[in-house]
Amino acid sequence: MTVQITRGLIADRLGDVKYDRFLFYLMGPYKSFNLNYVLDEEERRRIDADDLPGPLRRLFQNKDEIDEAQALLRRVQGELRTDPGVNAFLALDVNVNTDDVDAVTQSIEYARCSNATAFVVPSLGHNFGVGEEAGSVLETLADTHGDRLFFVHENDVTSAMIRSAKVRWDLRIQTYETEADLVDTLRRFAAGIMQRERRGDLDRLN
Repeated sequence: MTVQITRGLIADRLGDVKYDRFLFYLMGPYKSFNLNYVLDEEERRRIDADDLPGPLRRLFQNKDEIDEAQALLRRVQGELRTDPGVNAFLALDVNVNTDDVDAVTQSIEYARCSNATAFVVPSLGHNFGVGEEAGSVLETLADTHGDRLFFVHENDVTSAMIRSAKVRWDLRIQTYETEADLVDTLRRFAAGIMQRERRGDLDRLN
């Protein structure tokens, strides 16, 4: 049976915060990038990871153990749920089975239902999947929800997807240097959306 994704469903599956009805959807990679994704078995055999410097050695960790990207999203989520108290969430939190609704459709519907959506791209994130989902969200919602969509990436991340998103959809894009910068940037974005809703510049969502 197909699950209908609504604002009520999302809010009901999240914990209580000060602004329960302000839904802030955080998109981003759940796994950090590592070279196992791009090197074949023979190429990996020629490289002794133990001889590499620490930062490079991390790129060869077992992909199932690399969860720093998701940990970053969780820390940011916690900060936003505390201050300013918005209902920040990841797709995992709503717990809709992908057998019922595929992952891309889920992302589109979460963004459609949210007051604000941010695509967070850290430099070590495994961004292939989130890039596809972000593109689908933008293709579907940029015309109607463009003011509620935000793309923030670590300052050393560059890609054709980022450049094309800015040109094609006039997407608001900003960089960050530290995790604290990222949190502050997302807080300002949320505050701006709240103010525009209160002034009537953006529709209030039920």
